[in-house]
Formats: sequence, structure tokens, C-alpha cells
Amino acid sequence: MAPVTEVGEEMHALVERLYPLCRSITGDGVRATLEIVGEYVPLRVHEVPTGTQVLDWTVPQEWNIRDAYIADAAGHRVVDFAASSLHVLGYSVPVSATMPLAELREHLHTLPDHPSWVPYRTSYYKPEWGFCLAQETLDALPDGEYEVCIDSTLADGHLTYAEHVVPGQVADEVIVSCHVCHPSLANDNLAGIAVATFLARALAERAPYYTYRFIFAPGTIGAITWLARNADRVNGVSPAPGASPGRRPGEETRARGKVEHGLVLACAGDPGQLTYKQSRRGDAEIDRVMRHVLAASERPHRVTEFTPYGYDERQFCSPGFDLGVGSLSRTPYAGYPEYHTSADNLDLVSPEAMADTLSVCREAFAVLDRNRRYVNLSPYGEPQLGRRGLYDALGGRSDTKQAQMALLWVLSLSDGEHGLLDVAERSGLPFDAVAAAADALVAAGLIKA
Repeated sequence: MAPVTEVGEEMHALVERLYPLCRSITGDGVRATLEIVGEYVPLRVHEVPTGTQVLDWTVPQEWNIRDAYIADAAGHRVVDFAASSLHVLGYSVPVSATMPLAELREHLHTLPDHPSWVPYRTSYYKPEWGFCLAQETLDALPDGEYEVCIDSTLADGHLTYAEHVVPGQVADEVIVSCHVCHPSLANDNLAGIAVATFLARALAERAPYYTYRFIFAPGTIGAITWLARNADRVNGVSPAPGASPGRRPGEETRARGKVEHGLVLACAGDPGQLTYKQSRRGDAEIDRVMRHVLAASERPHRVTEFTPYGYDERQFCSPGFDLGVGSLSRTPYAGYPEYHTSADNLDLVSPEAMADTLSVCREAFAVLDRNRRYVNLSPYGEPQLGRRGLYDALGGRSDTKQAQMALLWVLSLSDGEHGLLDVAERSGLPFDAVAAAADALVAAGLIKA
């Protein structure tokens, strides 16, 4: 990989390219976004028709917009979609009319507490139209007649999402998800898209143990659609449309599918400290790995409990699926003033912050890939390590004592029940030292996976 600073600049450049596009849960903006991401990593794009039942939901009509504005009596555009895609209420139905300001106000959204910012608002499942603008712009509008135009279409089409797969040594999968439905919001979630894209490239360079599946999908309905179409991969069952594909109360536990772990990336570029939100289980392997990596790195960070509100971790962790999927962000959703406003712009995200988020992901997945269980092949008494050259190989190392202790701890806990992360946590030794000891013991024929 290129140096971290260079990677950070490249990610920021990707955010800059994506920022002007008008995205929503469907439509050409999503396709244009995926086309750009596809220049960095190959994508398999999926189109799911309007009306398709996906679990308890239905794929909605597709929304596209060409132009929108509010013009005064002189024809001057006082609000212009061309200036920012945030100016239009997402999923607005088309409108062409002239009306007085008093009537128009019912369709205008502002942020009085931040009068220079434009809010981000949507109406996905209720036919509405509207505009978002700065409070100071609204305050400056004189009474009178205004021309209102939203040149949009809401018609049968498709929901679009994409996948990128990094093949691993085994078929068991780790999913990495980010949402691609937000318009000009740099931190939420263009930074997440950028980090996911460059994480995929980094993983491909090291031939990972697990197979990594990256999911670029609209929030909520996109994750639900992916789960409905991949229930066999998730739970080993194929549900009927609208059915609950996972376990039901009183049923025996079904065999797990191929998805073993997962991470949702969001709000990945702001200057706040890293925040990891645990899976619904709270003790999933990804939870333990993230807690360990963040603590060992000594980065300022927070670990929070699962709540059924937020991003798509709540879909992956829903009771029927109950996947071990956590969420990594910097400042969490709704936790910074600029959230869902025009102030979530290119100045809010930095190359350094995105590079740091990427680095943590790489560190965590390196541990996850390496965290396997071993069986001691010489469990009766301590095997003679010197005879096998294991102590001699440590001679001259500055961390000889640590390396010796790692050998002994791995031997002690290689009982088929404990993984290397267990060894690191119980011994207090760095995970890398424990993994190196395991490699040496495998080579010496003393343990096996």
C-alpha cells in the first residue's frame, strides 16, 4: 500500500468526486456513484425491480431528478437544485406551479438554530414535495408570487446496489457495508464509501484468510434487500418473500451460513475520536477484536453498546439474522452539529481522519484473520523447546522474554477451545507476538489448527 498520507489524500479525492452527485435510495445518482467506485475496485451491480417484496418491505419506485428551483417574480432563482442537491426534499414528487410565499412556506425546511446551513430532508414513502434552504435565505424573501418547479420522476424502475468480493483462503465471509443513498454529505457517508473502497484494495494485497464481501447499498431498504436475497449465505435458509428467514423462538439453532463477521462503516472522516458500536450480541468475535485493537493502539476511542437505531448494523443484527456485525465511525450519527446539513461538507472530512479509520480497519481484520484455535500436539507436560531450536531462534532479540512467554502461553491454551485473541487477552501480550509464537510452534510440529 502507498504511505498513509498518500492514501488519505486519495480517499479525500474520491469524496470530492462523489460529493456533487444527487443520491437517494434509488435512481441514477446511485448508479453514477457506483460507476465511480467501480473505477477503484471491480463491482458486481445488482438491479432489483420496483415491487419486489424483500422481507417485510417492498422495493419502492425509482426516483430521478433533473432540475428544481424556486424563482421570484423577476425570474431569479432564489433556491436552485443546481447549486446543491440538498435543496430538494428527497423523493419529491414533480411540481410546476406559481404560489404566494405564505403557501410556499408549508413546503420549506430550514434550520433556525443554524441559519446559514441547509438541512437534508427526505420523504421516501409518503408522496410529498418540498425544498430545503438556509433560514437566512428564507428570511430575505419578500412576500409575493414565486414560481416553483421540481422536474422529477417517480416511476417503476429498480433499486441498485453493488458488491465487491476479495477472495480469501476460506469461503467463510466477513461483510463490510456502507450506505450510498445520501447526497452531498461528505462525512455521512461519502467518507465511509471511500474507506470501504480503499480497505478492499488493501485486503486484496495480502491474500486474507476470510473472504471479504463489500456491500455498497442504500441505507435500510438496501441492506434489507441484500439480506432477503442472500438469506442462504447468512442463515443457510431461503425464506419465502416476506417471511422471517432466521430462527424463531423455540426452534433449534439452524446451521450458520457463510457470513461469520461484519462491520458497517459510516461517518468515517470527521475529526472526532473513533467510536465502535458493538453488535447486538455484544460478545461477537468482531466485538472482541475491535475492543482489543482499539485499546492496544492507545488511540482515543469509545466503545458503545448496541442499540436498534443507527445504520445498517440494526438490519444485520435483527433477531432473525443475529449476525456478529458492529459499526465503526468517528463521531456517531447525529452526534455532531453538521450531521444531515450542508455543513457536512468537504471541509469537515480530512485525509488524516480517513487514513486513521482505514488503518484501524486493517489492524482489526489482520487480527480477525489470524485469530484461530489450535490444538497442542504434545499436551502432556511442557515440550522441550530448546531441542527444537525454538529458544535458539530467539537469541539476540530485544523482546526475547516476551517471545518466550508467548510460546508458553500459546502451548498452554492450545486446547481447541481458545483462540489467539484469548491468549493475548489472558497473557497481556501483544497479539502480534502471540501470532508469531503460533507460527513458530506450527512449524515445529507442536500445534495444529
